Amino acid sequence: MGCGTSIASENQTRPSETDGSIKHPSPALTMKAAILIQRWYRRYVARLEMRRRYTWNIFQSIEYAGEQDQLQLSSFFSFMLDNFTQMNGNGPDLISHLLDSVVDPLTEEVRQLKYEQIVVPESYSGPRLSFPLSVTDTNALLSAFKEEQTLHGKYVLQLLYETKKFLKRMPNVIYLSTSYAKEITICGDLHGSLDDLLLIFYKNGLPSAENPYIFNGDFVDRGKKSTEIIIILFAFLLLYPDHMHLNRGNHEDHIMNLRYGFTKEVMQKYKTHSREILQLLQDVFSLLPLATVIDNKVLIVHGGISDKIDLDFLSTVERHKVKSALRLPRRSIDHLNVRACSRSSSRQSGRSRMDSPCSSGRTSRASRRRKKHFTKQGSSSSSSSSSSSSSSVCSPRVSSRNTPRRPPPSPSLPSPTDVLQVPFLDSFVSLEPPEPPREELEWQQVVDILWSDPKNQNGCSPNSFRGGGCYFGPDVTQALLQKHELCLLIRSHECKQEGYELCHNGQVITIFSASNYYEEGSNRGAYIKLGPELVPRFFQYQVSRSTRKLTLHQRVRVAEGSALRALKEKLYAHRSELMAAFQQYDIDKTGRISTSEWAQVVESVLRLDLPWRTLRPRLARLSADGDVEYESCFEDISPGEPIPPVTPNLAETLYRYRTDLEIIFNIIDKDHSGQISIEEFRQTWKLFTSHLGVAVNDQTIDDMARSIDFNKDGSIDFNEFLEAFRVVHKLDVKEQQQG
Repeated sequence: MGCGTSIASENQTRPSETDGSIKHPSPALTMKAAILIQRWYRRYVARLEMRRRYTWNIFQSIEYAGEQDQLQLSSFFSFMLDNFTQMNGNGPDLISHLLDSVVDPLTEEVRQLKYEQIVVPESYSGPRLSFPLSVTDTNALLSAFKEEQTLHGKYVLQLLYETKKFLKRMPNVIYLSTSYAKEITICGDLHGSLDDLLLIFYKNGLPSAENPYIFNGDFVDRGKKSTEIIIILFAFLLLYPDHMHLNRGNHEDHIMNLRYGFTKEVMQKYKTHSREILQLLQDVFSLLPLATVIDNKVLIVHGGISDKIDLDFLSTVERHKVKSALRLPRRSIDHLNVRACSRSSSRQSGRSRMDSPCSSGRTSRASRRRKKHFTKQGSSSSSSSSSSSSSSVCSPRVSSRNTPRRPPPSPSLPSPTDVLQVPFLDSFVSLEPPEPPREELEWQQVVDILWSDPKNQNGCSPNSFRGGGCYFGPDVTQALLQKHELCLLIRSHECKQEGYELCHNGQVITIFSASNYYEEGSNRGAYIKLGPELVPRFFQYQVSRSTRKLTLHQRVRVAEGSALRALKEKLYAHRSELMAAFQQYDIDKTGRISTSEWAQVVESVLRLDLPWRTLRPRLARLSADGDVEYESCFEDISPGEPIPPVTPNLAETLYRYRTDLEIIFNIIDKDHSGQISIEEFRQTWKLFTSHLGVAVNDQTIDDMARSIDFNKDGSIDFNEFLEAFRVVHKLDVKEQQQG
């Protein structure tokens, strides 16, 4: 007891003894410490924000570069239409069906009867639709898709057929009123993300007479559930035709679908009926309305506007004729007097990116449809103003000085560049007619509505990053709103980190509804609710279970890692060009150049408009003297197992155009077996190499075909072939091994 008491008394007396000896810090010192902590935290947040922003820029630049690649590929498909069927002698193939409109010989009654007679096996456990649709049908669809079930092809065809009949009666511009509903919900791009659509319905309610919706295009592509999304949207459209509204987006386009996954998804899910479904979707997509107006005050379009957009003219457009915004209507070509200039004239003009007019994307694609009326010239062009009425067109974002000279193509095939300098492949086209035909004017309006983006500067200029449509400034927005007595423009088309963004003094709103678009945790989705007062209310969300548990630093790190991997693949795909340019600065062959020279070379080759000096520590190593060891750009990436006959230069070409080849092979693989014949392989390669100007002789192609015909049955598994040309990230391999 005594010990315990004495200890207690000692403990009780210590604070009083020490209180006098401790000196409390002065208020000035406390404030200084707080300022230092605050300064450190602000720097930490600023660095994190910098990483977040350049990660976003990488994703966006690579996305837009991919869209330009698609424009190049569409010109290749046009070339294939003129050559492939003549070579194989089998008549029209799937490419011609995908790229050109096919006149349906069946009457409406016969086609409807044909779909009804499709037999659904008893083993099918998914929903069975009956038309006209009921609430029970839409609920069954939602439940089935949540359970990963697939709707039978018979019902898909019937649904698309009924949707086509309905859309034929719809005008180009839909006029709505909030007086019939408390609020209207407006959603942006979904891009095949079914989870986002289901979350919107969960948070905001299903479409109904009391809960109307507008979906502003880009329902398909990129995501893996595009078919489910259009089935749900079209079902609600038929169920509530006055309260469910769909605008067309630039991805409601069968040529875009070839690259970004929707065509492949349909082929995989509906092997028996895929051809009919894709052909019917062409018609349905082309019949979707182009714009919606609420209370005569709010204009809703997918992409944007240009200084030539006129809603009265837009209302008269025959929209069903524009099956693809990437292809100018064929008949209008006959009215054009076009001069295709040589690549040297593009270099002499020196203004290949920003001097072309607002219609550069649209008029340049005009040259791709036919070979008529094109003549080469060795010189020149005049510069133009930023007005969209100007007539000169340049290929955006392709620098002729950095493009290697193309060797002569194989003599067995005519080169497309012998008869036509294809736009977006270093060509220069000048159009002379002062007044384009009406069909072209209609096409121009559709392109601008679907592809344009806002910019902060006044004026209307070519959308050089995407390669199509316009950049429109605040003055263009103001002029259109005043002309039609509107107060607000709502558009989609661009991914935004918070799901929405305001610009042009609040007169333009961008809404994007696909969360995690680039990478898990990269962005939120959002939708807008508009009531009679026309004051937008924004609702944000993010479909993710894993990222909720991550800190901001961890989310940025994950997205940054994904973006840098994609960027390193870009560097590797252009390795020979980059090395040649690096070595021009490295006269003494030291393997080192300055940081400014390194940044200049990378931008001149990749043309991504990125902050390369900021990114350098993530991409390349510095030497002891502060110079960049430029070969270190490629250290983190290694090729797969190349096929023996493939030279390193050809392998690099395959890495670069791997996506294009995959699209072509999937089209040629009509039975979806994953295999094509050796003869089809040869024909594809001859066309592909001739189109790109890559020197590959017939013997190399034959050797390559024989080497990948593993079982010697005359067929090629092109998935294995493409797998050999997939780059491998060494860091990812190490992490997998450690795991």
